[in-house]
Amino acid sequence: MKKIVLILSVVATTFTFNSCSDQFDEIDINPNSTEQALTYGLFNSANKELMDNTRDQWQSARITLPWVQYSAQRAYTEEDRYQYRLSTGVSLWSFSYRVAQDYKSIIDLNNDPATSVQMAKYGPKQNQIAASRVMLSYVFLTLADSFGDIPYYSYGNKDADFQALNVNGQLQPKFASQQKVYADILKELKEASEMLDENEVVFTQGDVLFGSGEKLKKFANSLRLRVATRVKGVVPGAEAHIQDAIASGVMTSNADNVGVGYENNLINPAPLFNDFRTRSDFAISKTFVDLLKGNSGNFDLDPRLFKFATPKGTPKATILDGSAPESTNPADFNGMPYGIPSSLAPSQASSSNFFSKNILKPDYTEILMEYSEVQFLLAEANGWSQTNYVNGVRASMQRWGVATADIDAYIASLPAATKENVLTQKYITLFMQPYEAWSEYRRTGYPNTLLLPGQTGTLNVETDGQTTYTFTSLIAGLTDLPTRLFYPTSVQTLNTANYQAASTAIGGDKMNTKLIWDTN
Repeated sequence: MKKIVLILSVVATTFTFNSCSDQFDEIDINPNSTEQALTYGLFNSANKELMDNTRDQWQSARITLPWVQYSAQRAYTEEDRYQYRLSTGVSLWSFSYRVAQDYKSIIDLNNDPATSVQMAKYGPKQNQIAASRVMLSYVFLTLADSFGDIPYYSYGNKDADFQALNVNGQLQPKFASQQKVYADILKELKEASEMLDENEVVFTQGDVLFGSGEKLKKFANSLRLRVATRVKGVVPGAEAHIQDAIASGVMTSNADNVGVGYENNLINPAPLFNDFRTRSDFAISKTFVDLLKGNSGNFDLDPRLFKFATPKGTPKATILDGSAPESTNPADFNGMPYGIPSSLAPSQASSSNFFSKNILKPDYTEILMEYSEVQFLLAEANGWSQTNYVNGVRASMQRWGVATADIDAYIASLPAATKENVLTQKYITLFMQPYEAWSEYRRTGYPNTLLLPGQTGTLNVETDGQTTYTFTSLIAGLTDLPTRLFYPTSVQTLNTANYQAASTAIGGDKMNTKLIWDTN
């Protein structure tokens, strides 16, 4: 009752003041304020929400991070065996469209004559719009790669099928075909790159993602190279986009890496670190550790192992406070057996390895795209180039802080560049970028070191006389990694007719329905 009285008192007081003379209106106005959103604030908020929700313990650590076998769960292994929570797919879908709406709002605010003058104070109009178009492309790429046909919005294409983010609040949008979505993303990235002024900033303040038009331009072209490589041979014109993106200027060093950096505090920490404070569910996968140790694949011991994982037996508290040791003894690393039955998990967890303090730290930077990946894309474009392959490995190791002597020794031991070797090294580089690694595996079939349904894995600790186990998918019909996510249950219920049309168009709303570029 006291709370209600207090609220009513505030309302009454507000009404009394608003009923007084116009003087109070004049006094109460802050001449430096604006009723409109700050576009740089919208941009940073959207970027953070994007990373918070694709690199956390749900959309990442319980779906794609284990599926590509960078991680394995230490307790509840059903999701590792593909039985993911459908609510997680709903969340991925809903927040992605919410973030996309924020990027579109930046475009609208810059184009509306009533707000454009105010928005110009926050950065050049063309650069703000270009940045929003690029980030919209990034969001829709993740959606299309995850689900297939999707509701889609385009700034520069008024195709009647592009009904998402409709100004009239379209609640039941059509689903655009993958062909149209990928083709338009390529167009959007090209046009965004060409419209921006690379000699200007993107935002005059608060831009912690790009900082300059030049970096944004390189990111746009690099992302276009990624997309065009994915859909080459499937979407007409993709090959031309590969060459044009390269010619237009892609990333040239680790200084061009793009990522969302978090703060060294508990107010705005990195998502996985924040989850690790109260949960201990995730360890680095034994499959991945075996590749890095040289037990599988074509490579020698990879010193990045010591940067990626914490030695077994390390107390969790020392990881959280940043004092955990770093070992260079391969015997300190087992990984967690991937995809074991939950009944076996407790016996294996104590011998597994958490991610390292380089990852589980509050100020970790979640990478959207990095120079090393670009070098592997160039290696593929240049016929599996040895030079680009070596450049990619070196850049990845440098980013993770591997000593120069160790980098040189590892590179000297590298087998020659081939499709398999380049794409396997690309997979290592994409560590902690699981959605992209998942897409690359579906596109190429590499790495070929992953444990697949029906295959036999090895336990760390013998349990009840058992030293091996069979990886068993919990989803009927899956004999490989999942090829897509189910459409959200909310979409099935609220947009039934368009959902059914999309499901039919892609070949069925199933986890083994292949996307148009999944041809391996």
